[in-house]
Amino acid sequence: MANISMTETVLQCHPLSEKGFVDALAVHVDRAEAGLLQIKYTLHGVIDEIHLPEVTQPERTDELWKDTCFELFCGRADDGSYVEFNFAPSGRWAAYAFTGYREGMTELACAPPQINCTAGAGIFEMTVTMDLPESLRTADVMAGFSAVIADKDGRTAYWALAHPPGKADFHHKDCFPLQLEARSAA
Repeated sequence: MANISMTETVLQCHPLSEKGFVDALAVHVDRAEAGLLQIKYTLHGVIDEIHLPEVTQPERTDELWKDTCFELFCGRADDGSYVEFNFAPSGRWAAYAFTGYREGMTELACAPPQINCTAGAGIFEMTVTMDLPESLRTADVMAGFSAVIADKDGRTAYWALAHPPGKADFHHKDCFPLQLEARSAA
């Protein structure tokens, strides 16, 4: 039987964000052996007001954070390096590695994630299935789940598990409060 860790948590809207079009945002994550993650972001709100990029060919794309996108930041607790993944409702994605806080950014070599979205009255869900990088697959990692939610009028709300003081900054280690324990086939 596979060894799986499941966690569900609620994201918080940054106090300086305009959150009127989003009521709540939750994340459910399953971490299986070999670093496989399945992440489900569930957004409740006025879905018709949210700008959801049009579904297109899934491909690696930079600057997804300029529109509605969902994110994962993670790294080892004992190391300043970390990785960032961006997932857009369009199916586009991005992945970067950093040597330290906003330093040494490089494109992270990885397999494309699988992104699936559903929307209904008052709810939008995005499910992402992905592999952690080799260096994190068998390690406990500190994770930060976040989202940039843009509406059709140009307002933006920043959501994360936790926020450091000041402006929204998902790269800050305060935004990585969730420990995802390593799993093995057992």
